[in-house]
Amino acid sequence: MATHLPLVFVDRMKALLGAEYEAFEASYDAPRLYGLRVNKLKIGAAAFERLSPFALSSVPWAEEGFYYAEGERPGKHPYYHAGIYYIQEPSAMLPVELLDVSPGDRVLDLCAAPGGKSTQIAAKLAGEGVLVVNDNSRERVKALVKNIEIAGVRGAVVLNEEPEKLVRAFAGYFDKILIDAPCSGEGMFRKDEDMARQWERHSIERCSAMQRDILRHAAAMVAPGGTLVYSTCTFAPEENEGTIAQFLREHDDFALQPVPLRHGFAPGRPEWLARGDGEAADAAASAVAGAVRLWPHRVNGEGHFAAVLRRSREAARPPAAAIALPAARGSARQGKPSARGGDGLPDLAPWLRFAAEQLTAPPAGKPVAFAEHLYLAPEGLPALDGIRVVRPGLYVGSLHRSRFEPAHALALALRAEEAKRRLELRADEPAALRYLKGETLQVEAERLTTSGDTLAKGYCLVCIDGFPVGWGKWLDGMLKNDYPPGWRWT
Repeated sequence: MATHLPLVFVDRMKALLGAEYEAFEASYDAPRLYGLRVNKLKIGAAAFERLSPFALSSVPWAEEGFYYAEGERPGKHPYYHAGIYYIQEPSAMLPVELLDVSPGDRVLDLCAAPGGKSTQIAAKLAGEGVLVVNDNSRERVKALVKNIEIAGVRGAVVLNEEPEKLVRAFAGYFDKILIDAPCSGEGMFRKDEDMARQWERHSIERCSAMQRDILRHAAAMVAPGGTLVYSTCTFAPEENEGTIAQFLREHDDFALQPVPLRHGFAPGRPEWLARGDGEAADAAASAVAGAVRLWPHRVNGEGHFAAVLRRSREAARPPAAAIALPAARGSARQGKPSARGGDGLPDLAPWLRFAAEQLTAPPAGKPVAFAEHLYLAPEGLPALDGIRVVRPGLYVGSLHRSRFEPAHALALALRAEEAKRRLELRADEPAALRYLKGETLQVEAERLTTSGDTLAKGYCLVCIDGFPVGWGKWLDGMLKNDYPPGWRWT
C-alpha cells in the first residue's frame, strides 16, 4: 500500500465497511487526484478551458471545478498570481455547491482558513450581498486574507474570533452558513501522508465535542428559512452522523435536507451510530441517511462528509441589531484607527483624488479607517463591537497626508478596463515573470494603455493576458515595481 495507514484506523474501517473495505483499501494505491477551481469573479469556466495551458477534465459536482494531471504546476504559472483559479481538492468543492449561494445572500464561512471555500462562495455571490469569513487562529487567518485578496473579492469581512463571540452581533442574520469543521482528517490520508502519521494524536471524541459546540453557536446565526451546511474530511461516524443526529435532537427548528445521490455519492450511515455514539436509533438518527459521503473508491476525490440543514421559516427571529460598522474600532492587524476627520475618518481627499485620476469608477462600499489604512466595507453589517476585525472589507490602500498609496488588494479586485492607465503583458513573455519577481521594467510609453487624456506618468495597473496582477509606477520609460515582497515569484 502506497500510504501507510494506522492499524487502529484499518481495524475500525474494516468493521464499518465490511465487504466494501477491500475496494476502499485499494484506493490508497491509486494515483492522487489534483484539482483547481476557476474563479468566476475573473473568468468563466468555458473561457478558462480555452485559455488554459493545462490539460483539464471536469469535476462533475462543481461547474467551475477541473482535474489536472500530476506533473502540472498551476501554482507556478502567472495565472495563479492573477487569481483566476484556486488550487483545491475536488471533493472539497462540494460543500459550497450544496450551500446553494445566490447573489444578494448574507453568507458566513465560519471556519474559513485557508479560504478556498470562502473564495468559492464569493464567486457565487458575484459582488452582491454580504460575505463574512472567520477563523479563530491568528496564524491561519493570514492565509485566509491573502487568498481573499488574490481572488479579487471586493466586500468580504474577515474576522478572527471564536464562534460564540459572533452570536451577539449576528443572531439570526445569515441566509447561508458553512461550517467546514475541524476534524480528525481521515479523508485526507491519501493526499497528505503526514496526516495519517499524526492521526493517533487526534482525539475523535475531542473533535466531535468541538464540532457540536461550533454547530450550536452557528445555529443561532441562521435566519428563519436559512441553510447551514456542515462538512468534514473524515470518515468517523462520531464526527459526522453522530454530530448531526445530536444537533437535530437539540434543534427542532432545523431539518436535514436529503442530498441527491449522484456522481458516485453515498448516503449517510445511521446504522453506524450505535457503534459511534452508543445511542439507539431515533428520528434524528434515521434522518442522517440524507447526508452525503464521498468515498475515495467511489468518486474521483478524497473522503468527505456533508449535511444540509434547513431552519424553519417559522423560527423566531431575534431583534434586529443596529446596522453600523463603527469607523473607530481596533483591528487585529492594524491597531487603533485614526481619529482625524468626521466620524473618526481621516481626510479622504487623497483617496478620492486617486480614484478620480486612476479609475473609471471607484469600488462601492462604506469607507472605514484603521490608522492610515482605508477599507471599503459592505453596507448592512451589524455593529461589530468587541469582535476582532482583521479586514472590514476591501483594503484599498493607505492615506499619508496629501498622498494615497493603493493596496495590492485593490489591484487584484479591479478589472483591467477599470484602470485609466495599464500595462498589458503576455504570460509567455519574460517581462511578466520579471514583474512577478519584483524587478523594475523598462517600458516604452507606447506600450501603456491609457484612457481619454490620462498621462502616461503615474500609477499603472499591470495585467497579464488581461488579468490584473499588481501596481507599478511609470516614469520616463521605467516601471517601478510595487509587487509585494512577500508575494513575489520564487
